[in-house]
Amino acid sequence: MITFFKILAESVVQALQQLTGNKLRTFLSLLGITIGIFCVVMVLSAVDSMEESIRGSFDKLGDDVIYVDRFSWEEDPGDNYWKWMRRPNPDYQDYKALSKKLRSAKHVSYTNFIGSKTIEYKSSSVNRAFTLAVTEDYDKIFNLEFLYGRFYTDIESRLGSNQVVLGYQVAKTLFDNENPVGKKVKILGRKCLVIGVLDEAGKDLINPLNFDNCVMLTFELARKVTNVKSNRGRGGSINVKAKEGVSMDELKDDITGVLRANRRIKPKVENNFALNTLSIISKFMDTFFAVLKSAGFVIGFFALLVGMFSIANIMFVSVKERTSIIGIKKAIGAKWQVIMMEFLIEAIILCIIGGLMGIFLVWIFSYIVTNLFGFTVFLSMKNLIIGLLASSITGIVSGIIPAFIAAFMDPVEAIRK
Repeated sequence: MITFFKILAESVVQALQQLTGNKLRTFLSLLGITIGIFCVVMVLSAVDSMEESIRGSFDKLGDDVIYVDRFSWEEDPGDNYWKWMRRPNPDYQDYKALSKKLRSAKHVSYTNFIGSKTIEYKSSSVNRAFTLAVTEDYDKIFNLEFLYGRFYTDIESRLGSNQVVLGYQVAKTLFDNENPVGKKVKILGRKCLVIGVLDEAGKDLINPLNFDNCVMLTFELARKVTNVKSNRGRGGSINVKAKEGVSMDELKDDITGVLRANRRIKPKVENNFALNTLSIISKFMDTFFAVLKSAGFVIGFFALLVGMFSIANIMFVSVKERTSIIGIKKAIGAKWQVIMMEFLIEAIILCIIGGLMGIFLVWIFSYIVTNLFGFTVFLSMKNLIIGLLASSITGIVSGIIPAFIAAFMDPVEAIRK
């Protein structure tokens, strides 16, 4: 063990001598390793950051929620297009049936997009505000976060009270920095009391629940002031959240039974609705991000290949410069394993130095992107370790031949040279 640490210390000193002996040659040799590790670690970090942002966005939708729709997320919309178009949209009657008969659901909500509407407060107005008619459980399914106020109570929802919930950007445009709760706005010819303002959406790469430009009405109020009937061109969506302990398969079976009965579908006729879950999107994302990571490894491999030849060049020069010293060491009893280990460790240290330079560049680049563009790119410990391991393996591969040559030199010939 003591011998190993002596060899390690000597190899570190020799590696540093190689770095300082010919700075230009060393810089050009380490450049390949630095670029290779930068490519590998940067791509992995970017993909991980993108994946976390996208998955975090979809996590808000809930992995225990089933989305009732006429389209299946598993198929290309272009495939069987007319089959999908002939299907009816989920409607309020479907929602009522599910709310009443579904025992395995914790919450059931119905949403209907009623168009882009104008909302006014005194002299201020917002045109084309994304307006939704929702039922009372909508906030419980999607865990809505409020900057001010609250969501509708069950009674307010069922009575269709003249109340609205505003998105962050709509409230800011109408009221600037005031608290809008308790003030009245005009929408669809009705004066409605503001009871809540949703918190600002995050800066995720994909934000499926961006309610910043949204206005929410209760479904019963929307029925009083506009046409919310489902049809083939426009309809609603039903979201069902499972009770604790209920599997998604069990919930799907229950939903299927209720909807088939409500729509009076005959036993041998296929369903005219689709039940979607986030697992469908998750499988697609797994494949997508795996391809991106593989591409990063391919790019990094070719860059590291150049770096391997550069480090091998340094090591051949190092062996040539120290040929007589190698001969003396072997003449006084140094074993070939010790000589080989000495040069291998030196090659690994050189590659690790290049790898650390590449990782440092990744950190700088991540910091710049995060602060300039607002998209968080992070360097995880896993990717840092991958970078150092890749550096070490590169050092072993690039140093093995020079080390082998040094280890099996004839001591007499080596001393003469």
